[in-house]
Amino acid sequence: MTTLRQILYGLCLLTALALLFWGQHQRLLSERATKLLAHERAERAQERVSSQEAVISELQENIQAERAAQMRLRSQQENIRRALHQREQQIEVLKNENQQLQAWAGVPLPAAARRLRERPTISSAADYQAWLSGSRALQLASDQPPQQQ
Repeated sequence: MTTLRQILYGLCLLTALALLFWGQHQRLLSERATKLLAHERAERAQERVSSQEAVISELQENIQAERAAQMRLRSQQENIRRALHQREQQIEVLKNENQQLQAWAGVPLPAAARRLRERPTISSAADYQAWLSGSRALQLASDQPPQQQ
């Protein structure tokens, strides 16, 4: 019985060793899979970081371009304001120099011209059509009496 017992103990020992090696092998496989998964996650995170850095860089370039465009627009606006102010001053100078122009500017507009500037309160398409087809049509220049100048 001792030989049989030794064989059984040997088989148990071999089985235990086989289970130990198999367990170690499974643990190594699990660690490799975990390491591979962690590596893949790190790569994806790095790709996201790279993508976000590219987006940030592009946005910064866009902001710089927008700021430059705003500066150009402000400069143009200032130039336009300056030119407008100069023109207004020139018009005032010309008005003061030209008495005939002052006399002409003081004359009220003819009735036909005043009617062109009149606009009723229009709240719908029907109101607009009624206003267009109304009796306020302008007379032809040939129908008006000659004006003295």
